[in-house]
Amino acid sequence: LHDPFLLDGMAAAVERLARAAETGERVAVVGDYDVDGISATALLAAVFRACGLEVETILPHRMRDGYGFRPPQVERAREAGCRLIVTADCGSGGGPAVEAAIAAGIEVVVTDHHLPGRALPAAAIHVNPKREDCGYPFPDLSGAGLAFKLATALAGRRGLRLDPLRLLRVACLGTISDVVPLAGENRVIAALGLAALGRTRSPGLQALFREAGVKPPLSAADVGFRLGPRLNAAGRMEGPEGALELLLTRDRARAEALAAELGRRNQERREEQERVEDEARRAIAARGELPPLVAAWSADWHRGVVGIAAGRLARELRRPTLLLCVEGETATGSGRSLPGIHLHELIAGFRSELESFGGHSQAVGLTARSERLESLRARWEEAARAWDPALFERRLDYEGVLAPERIDAALLDELRRLEPFGEANPRPLFRVGPLSARRPPRRFGKGHAALSAAGESGAGVELVGWGWADRIAELGPRFEVLGAIELDRYTGGPVVRLVDARTV
Repeated sequence: LHDPFLLDGMAAAVERLARAAETGERVAVVGDYDVDGISATALLAAVFRACGLEVETILPHRMRDGYGFRPPQVERAREAGCRLIVTADCGSGGGPAVEAAIAAGIEVVVTDHHLPGRALPAAAIHVNPKREDCGYPFPDLSGAGLAFKLATALAGRRGLRLDPLRLLRVACLGTISDVVPLAGENRVIAALGLAALGRTRSPGLQALFREAGVKPPLSAADVGFRLGPRLNAAGRMEGPEGALELLLTRDRARAEALAAELGRRNQERREEQERVEDEARRAIAARGELPPLVAAWSADWHRGVVGIAAGRLARELRRPTLLLCVEGETATGSGRSLPGIHLHELIAGFRSELESFGGHSQAVGLTARSERLESLRARWEEAARAWDPALFERRLDYEGVLAPERIDAALLDELRRLEPFGEANPRPLFRVGPLSARRPPRRFGKGHAALSAAGESGAGVELVGWGWADRIAELGPRFEVLGAIELDRYTGGPVVRLVDARTV
């Protein structure tokens, strides 16, 4: 891990916080409503308090406040008597909010990892590894990773000895859930954080594990597909305060109640997301041939799920996708891209016509005037024609060919050495076959299927396809599959999780 003081602005941020601790000033930590922002806020609040600071935590409400650091959070900080605001996972595009804070006599430290927009007022301290003038050796930290850097730097300045693993278990939640590259420092944060997460005594995290049905040792997939969505669900469907409280509480009964509520919210989110995806598919199909960039909107969509629905459709349609929720005169939504396509760069060219905008190469958030959507979509599509069409083609790269007899516990142990898997370090895929079914496929859950198969040597292999109940039944008597080798926690043995399959 690199020295946090290599980050431009870190020394100034630490000195300002140390002065606040010495003079008894109240500090507001203003985060974001996703897992990265929530975990970054929890981490900073806990360490700031341990360093002797009085802390007010402020998280935006997705529907009322919108995306990013905005003036309403400044007003809440002023009402709470705060003289310093520290942002977590937001603020690089929040110039108006920073100006409002300075006008109210509140100093601002921005910690953010999103691509900077217009320059912030010179009076603000801006810590962001993606700033062009920042020489930090690893620019891809998440908001929670950056919070870890600030927390450890301040603790050292205050002479406080902290176990870094206790911080990394929270930092890894945001790092994995925000889909930043799991390389460099992020790989260290994720690997050490996951190991520490499995040993946590936090009542909130333990309650979340039980609600999500996960047990140590934890993987990046457990965080990305089970824990992260539940923490995210709070901010998607209502306010994110419950998720923040879960990470900070020491009350076991309260932790159980909060985890159960997050589970209910996550179920609501799934149902709403599926509805938005279905309606968006129909709207997109009604327009005919797919353009190089897909954009759709509706007054009936929930703002909290359009981003995750856009991500699902982008992968399915092989097109960068923007989905927006229309609310009267404005529309707010999110966009998701494909590898190799810099969506932020394209939409940034229309920044002057947007009410708000932010994000990074693969994901953006924006607000626009509803009356401009048709015009903007036409010009987005025209600008996107400059993208190489080859980037839209479905391409599945695999690492090797495996005979069924090679898929065993020894191979699983070998593959574990490559974990944690995620962005920039994907789980290896293998081509297996030809195979034949040993018995009819077994359906389970909502559209899932399992199949016991055998290779030409007679060696058996177990296959599982999430959402494959219909497709797996279409395979012929001989077929090959492309999949990831994973541990089946129900049987304790290896299973091939299907990514693709075809009759041969």
